[in-house]
Amino acid sequence: MNLDQLHINYQPDLSAIEFMKQSKISLLVGISGAGKDTIQSLLLNNPDYHRIITHTTRHPRENNGVLEKSGREYHFVSEDEMCELLLSHRMIEINKFGPNYYGTSIDEFYRASQMNKIALGDIDINGIDVFREFVGDAVRAIFIVPPDFETWHHRFGLRYTSPEELNQVLPARLSTASTELAYALSVPYYHFIINDDLERAVGVVDDIAHRPDMFVRQDDEARIVARNLLDQILEHSR
Repeated sequence: MNLDQLHINYQPDLSAIEFMKQSKISLLVGISGAGKDTIQSLLLNNPDYHRIITHTTRHPRENNGVLEKSGREYHFVSEDEMCELLLSHRMIEINKFGPNYYGTSIDEFYRASQMNKIALGDIDINGIDVFREFVGDAVRAIFIVPPDFETWHHRFGLRYTSPEELNQVLPARLSTASTELAYALSVPYYHFIINDDLERAVGVVDDIAHRPDMFVRQDDEARIVARNLLDQILEHSR
């Protein structure tokens, strides 16, 4: 079987699923430019966390003149190596984006458990669904959003060299952000974190990662802000 076939039919090993159900797992999601990567980087300064490094079949890229390194940004593997991981049931989930595959191995969670750490990673909403399907409430699903559209637009614009360049990509970004937010708001298991103050946002994520997976008044308030942001994004998409 080739990688496409293995991907379609893949199921993780039952023993791995049972192990995951006993693990501490916090997964960050967020619309582009919300600050998810910065929050994760700051949390990883805390020895309580182990970063989940994703496997991918894509080639390393240069970021700001620095070439990505296997084991740092991603575990870079060939399609044949990814096939072997699937055949040996060492992956928990795998998704295809464009021509490339991305997935998470059970080994990352074994490492976290051996060190008695919280497994921390960033993932998309499709990956969250896969984790939730297999291990349920063992996963803390945490969605990072900016406080309002103007703040998001400003932060996102800093990535581009001109307003013209930003305007070229903005329609697609608005579409993706509205789709992700609408879906996350339609299900009951996301904790929404409003990244209006970075130190506070990191502290809230840290609290959610350590406590039982319960929802409090602040979760309801953050969900209202996220709903308002979605309305603003939809308004600017017209």
